[in-house]
Amino acid sequence: MSHKGKGHEGCSGKLNDPNFMKPTLLFLAMSLCFSTWGQNNPVFPGWYADPEGVVFDDAYWIYPTFSAAYEDQVFLDAFSSKDLVNWTKHPRVLDTSAVKWAHRAVWAPAIVKKDQKYYLFFGANDIQSDQEEGGIGVAVADKPTGPFKDLIGKPLVGKFHNGAQPIDQFVFKDKDGQYYLIYGGWGHCNIAKLKDDFTGFIPFEDGSVFKEITPEGYVEGPFMFIKDGKYYFMWSEGGWTGPDYSVAYAIADSPMGPFTRIDKILEQQPEIATGAGHHSVIQYPDSNQYYIVYHRRPKAETARDSRETCIEVMEFDDNGFIKPVTITTEGVKAHPLRK
Repeated sequence: MSHKGKGHEGCSGKLNDPNFMKPTLLFLAMSLCFSTWGQNNPVFPGWYADPEGVVFDDAYWIYPTFSAAYEDQVFLDAFSSKDLVNWTKHPRVLDTSAVKWAHRAVWAPAIVKKDQKYYLFFGANDIQSDQEEGGIGVAVADKPTGPFKDLIGKPLVGKFHNGAQPIDQFVFKDKDGQYYLIYGGWGHCNIAKLKDDFTGFIPFEDGSVFKEITPEGYVEGPFMFIKDGKYYFMWSEGGWTGPDYSVAYAIADSPMGPFTRIDKILEQQPEIATGAGHHSVIQYPDSNQYYIVYHRRPKAETARDSRETCIEVMEFDDNGFIKPVTITTEGVKAHPLRK
């Protein structure tokens, strides 16, 4: 379904109704329609978390976790937009009927387009030990709307390495074209070099496959991007069920780090929402315009799974440091992609 920013709905109908638009009610009608105009957070209805924001061709896309009981998290929806404000829902681009080993807790999608195929990485089953089946999987489709099918028929990462629970995967493409899997829960983050077909990993020169790059304060939710030749590494801190969930970052000269924590840049503002975290970053193509896509818990909500997806502008100072992000109900203005 298509969802427009709050305040857009119902206005055109009221303004076109001759019975409604009597002169004495003109001012009132305009007030009703525009008093909440531009309140674009959350960006679409429903409880969704851990959003992965990307640009494919002429559209923005968000792939979030369906925020519900673990046993109900057996599918992933996607949302697309031409302008960051008006969103269309694409239901069940992936569900566990296409991934025989995944049964619950399908989390934190990450997606890349490569060689005209779309590869969707996801966590499943919330494994607590190496004796359980689950971990990080990868599925493939011909379109960003799916349907996505399991690529290798088993988890890509199905064990704990360096203490990292195999969840919260992000796929990073380096300047030389090499793809890396960056992932990890339980306070540990690993990086691994992906094979060209995403079916496995290429060992590093020392023979290891998973290298730990955990910075101070890291809990989960890694994300990486390159700006001005520097590697910006971001992650979530605090507990995801509580109010203090937040986002911090580091900068290094290599995707391997070392990453020294700089500061927290996204956190709760209780008058609006708590638990602001597990984010991604969208760069408007060929520009210095960046957006942070994240989830938060509205101020009136206390339930663990009451999380909504939002977008804010993310800015940098003259030294390249990320400025603190203010969470808002207004969100961002429409920014159509160039043809």
